[in-house]
Amino acid sequence: MSGHSKWHNIQGRKNAQDAKRGKIFQKISRDLYQAAKAGDPDPANNAQLRLVIDKAHAANMPKKNIDRAIAKASGIGGAKFEEVTYEGYGPGGVAVMVSALTDNKNRTASAVRSAFSHSGGSLGASGSVSYMFDRKGLIEILRDDLDKSEDDMLMDALDAGAEDMKATEEKFQIFTDPSNMTDVRDALQEQGYELDTAEVTMIPQNRTEVPADKAKQYRHLIDELTENDDVADIYETGILPDEDDDEE
Repeated sequence: MSGHSKWHNIQGRKNAQDAKRGKIFQKISRDLYQAAKAGDPDPANNAQLRLVIDKAHAANMPKKNIDRAIAKASGIGGAKFEEVTYEGYGPGGVAVMVSALTDNKNRTASAVRSAFSHSGGSLGASGSVSYMFDRKGLIEILRDDLDKSEDDMLMDALDAGAEDMKATEEKFQIFTDPSNMTDVRDALQEQGYELDTAEVTMIPQNRTEVPADKAKQYRHLIDELTENDDVADIYETGILPDEDDDEE
């Protein structure tokens, strides 16, 4: 039995690693699509797309996945993809926004609705929770091997045109006006900074702690949404009971 148990433990760890890798690839695919859609699908003429492709390579993302995401943005293959946003409340009344990229809105809407329903949440009308978020440019710079104090980093960020900055133990998070994100990104790169993230995203104005008795349902909702290939991003205001307030 010990060999059987060991095999299950190894298989369980492998499944968990595969799921984590899948989530990373999913986010990078979304970033590739948006970068190619917003600019030139040729990375030689699109600095943002080159940045995301570099991140994809660092994550060992297969070339076919990279090419597929860029093809979606450029319309190669005939399929037309649309960006759709769904809004609702998860367990405990936590606000959740789901950004999807789909070639079949009926399929995606049904899957997203089912995910909320399975977890005791509910979809709402357009605008029902979006007012709880601010659309911001977000640039993240890892602090590993970066010899910069918080004050110096803040000054460089402000000089580049940023609005604000937050520092954690792992990274500097720089916030910009959405229309100014690319200018700030380019200015920081010209200063020699290596960026881990540069995107326009939705930042919750306030966070809500998920009740302990709803935490399992809440995790299930986020996991089910994440596993949906059509879902590009999830924005939510929830803090699970074992999370730190300062974590993203």
